[in-house]
Formats: sequence, structure tokens, C-alpha cells
Amino acid sequence: MKIVSIVGARPQFIKCAPVSRALRKDHQEILVHTGQHYDENMSGIFFEELSIPTPDYHLGIGSGSHGAQTGRMLAAIEEVLLKETPDMVLVYGDTNSTLAGALAAAKLHIPVAHVEAGLRSFDHSMPEEINRVLTDHASDLLFVPTENGVANLAREGIEKGVHRVGDVMVDALLFNRELAGRSDILDRLDLEAGTYYLATVHRASNTDDEQHLRSIMDAFVALDRPVIFPAHPRTRKFLEQYGIAGDTITNVRLIEPLPYLDMLQLLGQAAAVLTDSGGVQKEAYILQVPCITLRENTEWVETVEDGWNVLAGAD
Repeated sequence: MKIVSIVGARPQFIKCAPVSRALRKDHQEILVHTGQHYDENMSGIFFEELSIPTPDYHLGIGSGSHGAQTGRMLAAIEEVLLKETPDMVLVYGDTNSTLAGALAAAKLHIPVAHVEAGLRSFDHSMPEEINRVLTDHASDLLFVPTENGVANLAREGIEKGVHRVGDVMVDALLFNRELAGRSDILDRLDLEAGTYYLATVHRASNTDDEQHLRSIMDAFVALDRPVIFPAHPRTRKFLEQYGIAGDTITNVRLIEPLPYLDMLQLLGQAAAVLTDSGGVQKEAYILQVPCITLRENTEWVETVEDGWNVLAGAD
């Protein structure tokens, strides 16, 4: 079988890796990188270290409004699919790349398989939630990580093609955990395990809202341990724009975004993690690191039900 896999950001490559390793034993896989997110840490070493296949196509879509970005992806992915004529298209998660891949395939009558199907935050103000719902309704095979996901799909009338397969993030993390353990990131940052909090903030609902971002940073400053904050360039731009920097954020250590293995090691050794990222919530849960989520909801409800995650919002 010939399968086109579509990814657009570093977390999707990491999820894709264990699936690709299994697929390529018996099938032909064509890997398409939309270029939705530019990540300077995704060099050749990234693919080599994590045993991730390098993309066969790099579409170089880049940033833009949701509509413009998704539209450019849709056209570019369609071109690839017309050329490759695959038997199936495989998409991951909830990004604009996910939705564009599913729509392009569905319009060409190519079966769609969705990894991480069925997740719901029930917050339709989040672009990711729209992407999840639309992708699931365009998919023929729905690979669901949890029982909650199966129940969510059933409530929406989707029962055919649903398979509860477990969480691919667990496979990826367990595969990479030993490699991450070799990272010297704690030494480089002069940290000791359990003496710091790790923070990530990247969602537009937090970064683009000055009051939300100020409230989050004020909370970080008031904590009893230093906060290590690898800040995405976009987040850093808003911190500077709002004047939330330098002496105003004592106790917060802003650092550059980290390669995946360094980030995994830093997360695994933190006293707790403060994040608005769904992926980081789940990684913290797998590593049994307490998590405070800077959102009012989560698609990973199991992390809350099992007591490892608290929804704190941004206020």
C-alpha cells in the first residue's frame, strides 16, 4: 500500500516517527512536510537523532491567517496527491496541516486516516478544536487514543472505522526517553532536578491578550522556585511589546526554544510544568510530572481525571 503522511510541525514529526517505522516495514510511505511552522531546531541532526524519516516533500507554506494558510496547504497537498496517487492519506493531531491534508484527500476520494482522532476540548473558540472535528468527519479510519475519544465520536454519530489504538505519544516518548537522559541541559543551565518549574506559553488566546499574558507572568514571578521559560519568538515579541521583560519578570528565566531531547529532559526533571500546550500536558502526564494548564479546558481530560493536571486558566 502507498501511504502519504502529512505533517506540519515538530510535535507531529515526533508522533509520526513510531508510526512510520512500523509502516515502512510493509508499505511505501511518502512523507510531506507542509512547513506550517518553521523550527530552526529541525536540522538534519534532528531527524538522525530521533530516527525520523526526512520528508520527501517540503511545501514551505509558512505562516499566515488560518484561512490563507489552510488554503495554500490545500492546493499544494492536492498537487502532491495527484502526482503520487496514494491508496491512503495519514494525518496527525489538530493543526491546519491536519485539516488541509484531510480535505485535500477527501475531495480526491482518497481514504483518510486520522491519528489522535476523537479528542475534544469542547471549546469552539480554539482553531484546533475546529480542525479536530472537521478532520474526524472527513476521515475513514479514526485511530483514537482513549475511551473518552471513542465516546466523543459516538456522540457525533461516528462509529464506523473507529479504532482505539492507544496513544502514539507514549510510543514516541518511551523511544526517545533514553536519548533525552543523555542531554546535559541541566548542567548547561546550572540547574538541579526538582528545583525549578518549566513553562511554555504559545497559544494566541494567551499571547495575543495583554491581560492574560500579564496575569500569567505575574503568577510565574510569585512562585516559590525559578521558572525556566523557553519562549517562542512570537511569545517573546508580545512580552516585549507589552513591556513585560527584564526586571519586571524576576524569578522567570527566558531562554531560547530548545531541541526536543533537551526539552524532554528539562520536563522530566522539573518540579512541575506550567503550560497551555496539549502535547506538553500529555508528556508531563506520561512522565508523572505535575502539570498546571493555563487554559480553561483540555482535550486530554484523562490527565485531569487522574489527578496529574489542574486547569488554572490564564487569570
